[in-house]
Amino acid sequence: MSQPAPMITRDGRFAYEAAGDPAAIPLIFLHGIGGAARAWRQQLAAFGNRFRTIAWDMPGYGGSAPLTSVSIAALADALQQFIEQIGAAKPILVGHSIGGMIVQKWLVQSPKLARAVVLAQTSPAFGKADGDWQKSFIAARLGPLDRGETMTSLAPSLVKELVGDDPDPKGMELARECMGSVPEASYRAMMLALIGFDQRSTLKEICVPTLLLSGSKDNNAPAPMMAKTATYIPGAEYVELPGVGHLANLERPDAFDQALGRFVNSVAAKHG
Repeated sequence: MSQPAPMITRDGRFAYEAAGDPAAIPLIFLHGIGGAARAWRQQLAAFGNRFRTIAWDMPGYGGSAPLTSVSIAALADALQQFIEQIGAAKPILVGHSIGGMIVQKWLVQSPKLARAVVLAQTSPAFGKADGDWQKSFIAARLGPLDRGETMTSLAPSLVKELVGDDPDPKGMELARECMGSVPEASYRAMMLALIGFDQRSTLKEICVPTLLLSGSKDNNAPAPMMAKTATYIPGAEYVELPGVGHLANLERPDAFDQALGRFVNSVAAKHG
């Protein structure tokens, strides 16, 4: 069966790509700090035969308007506005990295609006605003920009640091292109928005089917941390992809799609 090509849409505040039957179950993909809607094109096509697949450009990315003030809470509010704007009733949400943090925050205010969620290579917390590790993390990522580097010049090294063993060459090309095109202001704002994020106390309140998907070589969202996180979410499933770093859907797209497919097809079969 041929795979549908995604449609690129700019509508109001948000830009997004979509494929599949508009009447099908919505499957919404949320990218990370170095990503973009187009980072999900293989998934939009692969799952567009059964779902209404949608990937947004996060506020401040691509054609989506930036927020006046950036925080995970403000991004969660924007996600709700996006869901309403595109008319996505009872979506399945797939949040990668900061996208997964946005999903966690959104679930607090909208606990039953999702059909299911996938927390992909993400964390329930990023420590304290005055923590030494957090400060060094931010300094390592923003320091080169302070010294005159650009997102384009940094993209190859940033992506290389994120990935695991034998990543897909085409996926890495797309990862570098996405990273290099992130507006510097958005990259800085999103990095700073991480500081102090902590949803650990609300994990036990997640009441929709949940998959936690990790990579064994992910240094940003380490697999042991994600496995532990899964134990706090009622009924959560946990899947670890061996040899994979932080960009699973681009590094090993087939393995990512297989793991995601098992979960979303099961959800669709159970919940119609």
